[in-house]
Amino acid sequence: MRIPARIGAAALAAAIACAGPGAAAAEAGRAANGRCPTLSEDLEWYGDNRAELQRVIDELGICGESGEGGGRGGERPVAAFDWDGTVTKNDVTDATLVWALQHDEILRPADWSGVSPWLTPAADRALTEACGTDVPVGEPLPTSTEADCADEIFSVRSEARTMSGERAFEGRWNHRRTVPEYAWVPQLFAGRTPAEVRRITLAARKRALAAPVGAVQRVGTHTVPGYVRYYPQQRDLIRTLRRAGFDVHVVSAGFEPITETWAAGVGVPPSHTIAIRSVLDGGRITTRNEGCGGTEGGRGEAIPYIEGKRCWVNQEIFGVEGPEAWERQDAGRRIALASGDSDTDVSFVSDATHARLVVNRNRTEAMCRAYDDADGAWLVNPMFIDPLPRRTDPYPCSTTGYTRPNGTTAPVLRDDGTPIPDQRDTAF
Repeated sequence: MRIPARIGAAALAAAIACAGPGAAAAEAGRAANGRCPTLSEDLEWYGDNRAELQRVIDELGICGESGEGGGRGGERPVAAFDWDGTVTKNDVTDATLVWALQHDEILRPADWSGVSPWLTPAADRALTEACGTDVPVGEPLPTSTEADCADEIFSVRSEARTMSGERAFEGRWNHRRTVPEYAWVPQLFAGRTPAEVRRITLAARKRALAAPVGAVQRVGTHTVPGYVRYYPQQRDLIRTLRRAGFDVHVVSAGFEPITETWAAGVGVPPSHTIAIRSVLDGGRITTRNEGCGGTEGGRGEAIPYIEGKRCWVNQEIFGVEGPEAWERQDAGRRIALASGDSDTDVSFVSDATHARLVVNRNRTEAMCRAYDDADGAWLVNPMFIDPLPRRTDPYPCSTTGYTRPNGTTAPVLRDDGTPIPDQRDTAF
């Protein structure tokens, strides 16, 4: 029997000491001193971003008089955040995979070509040669000592190529609904249980938070970031939104047990965390995942990625069923505030009715839409820790900034169909 990989929060909440305010605090409304929930003035934001976010909180939250998105007597306004690069500095999925490779936590598949439907013969050969066939199927691969095996697995994830530079994936997929190397991570944990993945994540999280900012580590012969930090500004924003009565969710293209573990650290429970959901067989993770918007669960064909994030938000938060979940909804069934950092976030962030906060990681389509700011609801903030330098060339919005479903590029268009002019990087 196959069941969705939805997991409880009790053990997770107990394990994470720095979890944010609980549900009771989130519903408490005004602070004890009678003031409306406000963002900390001790944390630095770019430009007028703090003031603009506070304006939305005041308008739609518990201190608002009324409004379609919330306020007194209205439905609770919804806020949704991407995770990696948006709420945290550095990628928590990669941090967990690195830990797993360093501690022999990946189980040998029967054959590598069965892990992903798009894996190339070249990648299949490279993985088989590097990881060998001596380990019985279903037993841990010795990736802590076999650098070649760890290298090939991580290279497929990070570069979508083998160590020799050959393409790791080929075939057809909708480039606005999935990317094979993202789906690859949950598939690598096939045979494990969600509880085991949470255990691995907690260990990786403890190390990443303890490591100093700027630390690096090795996996195989790769040098990768060795630390992760919650952005204090985003943590404070989420806390303030919850205190103001917003219904706060996380939507990520990571692996759900991993994202849930980290999201608990800002007070967002598993019930409000959306990421790639594996299908279980006998309680164990398979290479299949749940579908969205009327699509059956597949092997990575539809994950929370670009249009997939919109679909999952519509389906899971607003109860939109069937193919309609892939479409932008009326204002009454859309999030009020959204935050992201990448092209993977553009659809659900664009759907936000009141504020769209983008953390600048120089991702083309995201920055084209944010800098164009067609309706005045976009806010751009440099990365809160170790921000990137200014991009010297304009973003190619008018020519190649948009990725079509077939993978080709096109101009980035506004809602009215007009192309967005090339944009210069101004918030860095």
